[in-house]
Amino acid sequence: MTNNNQHSSRKKHRDNAIKRYEKERVRNKLAKHGEHQFILVLDNLKSGFNVPKLFRSAEAFGAFEVHLINIGFFDPAPAKGAFRKVPAKFHDNFDTCYQELKQTGYEIFALDFDTEKTLSQIQFPVKSAFILGNEELGLSIDLKSYPDIQKIKIPQFGNVQSLNVSIAGSIVMYEYTQQKFR
Repeated sequence: MTNNNQHSSRKKHRDNAIKRYEKERVRNKLAKHGEHQFILVLDNLKSGFNVPKLFRSAEAFGAFEVHLINIGFFDPAPAKGAFRKVPAKFHDNFDTCYQELKQTGYEIFALDFDTEKTLSQIQFPVKSAFILGNEELGLSIDLKSYPDIQKIKIPQFGNVQSLNVSIAGSIVMYEYTQQKFR
């Protein structure tokens, strides 16, 4: 395939993905809240595969909503229809999301490998919100500015310092739902 053909093919794929996104974003307005009251907060994630995969897991675990901070267009195809089933709220910055969560009674937790508290050491309240940071840069906020946000980590036993964000988000959702069934 020549460079022009490759470029044309990538452009066509991107154009189709944008059309899917716009169509699914309209459908998302009809999404119903999941059976659990936890919320995922996706903080400046890359809009590639992790965002739609997190919607897929959020739907599987019965998430109430997914809040997206400073995340633009993404291809909803990897979500396998979950983007139209889990309500999405879009925010330009963290503070508007934070204010909304606090006003509606949510306790907020941030995944951060640099803390001692692990998931299993916390009894999550019914209204829990979990912040997942950017894959390379971590959280976009200084947690010192939000002292009520609790830092938690997923215990790991290997040498890798972090997990893929869609995997980490799924582990958090699993732990939350398991606590509700114990």
